[in-house]
Order: sequence, then C-alpha cells, then structure tokens
Amino acid sequence: MKAVIQRVLEASVEVEGKIVGKIKEGILIYLAVMKGDTLEKANALAEKIVFYRIFPDKDHKMNLSLKDIQGEALVISQFTLAADCRKGRRPGFELAASPEDALLLYQKFIEQVQTFGVFAANGIFGASMRVHSINNGPVTFILEI
Repeated sequence: MKAVIQRVLEASVEVEGKIVGKIKEGILIYLAVMKGDTLEKANALAEKIVFYRIFPDKDHKMNLSLKDIQGEALVISQFTLAADCRKGRRPGFELAASPEDALLLYQKFIEQVQTFGVFAANGIFGASMRVHSINNGPVTFILEI
C-alpha cells in the first residue's frame, strides 16, 4: 500500500460538478492499493498516518499528529501511484490491485482512520475527480507499507 499525504488547511473533492467530500485542516491522502496488500497493511498505514507527527508544535517543530490537532482526513483513491515507470514512456499498472480488491481495502482504510476518532471524507472510488486543496507548508510525504 502506498500513500502520498499532504498537510492542508482545507481540501475538497468534486465529481461531476458536485462536492462529495470536504475537510478543514488536516491531511489529504492519495491512496494506492497494490497487489498483495492486506487488511493488516491498510490498518497499519491508517494508524501511521493518523499518528504521524507532521504538524507544528508551539516551537514550530513537527511534533504533533493529525489526532493531536483534531484534524480531518480526505482520502482519494489513486491507482496511478502503483504505476511502474521504470521502462519506456508509458506507465504500467501490473502492480495495482484489482478494482474489487482495491475498493475493499480503500473502504477498510477509511473505516480504520475513523476508528481513531478522525473525521474522514472521501472521493468516489474509480470516478474522475477534481481535487482542490490549500497546502500547508507545503508538507508532503510518500509512505509505503
């Protein structure tokens, strides 16, 4: 499982001109489910992100987590993160999980984030989406489990 996470002041996602998910301060999560990923990996990545200390404390050090600041999460399915770009000029997607497996683990990931008491909005799996965000920092990390 792979995620690109961005610290944001706010973020939203729209599908066909309608906002389907919106958050205030927190983390925008682009999530890719790879072949061989499991529920355990989804849970572990959710926990890592919720408690990952990327928000500033009073001394401006990255010491606070999403949970600490009572932030929110916007989770966007992003199978293109699973792309193999090592050869040629066109990405290969053999490493991505099947749509059925990816949808299940995407949903379980969101549920796990919520079990930690974090509000989690999301896009629509497999839809063409427009994501709007105001980055805070900018602060961006790539996490893989």
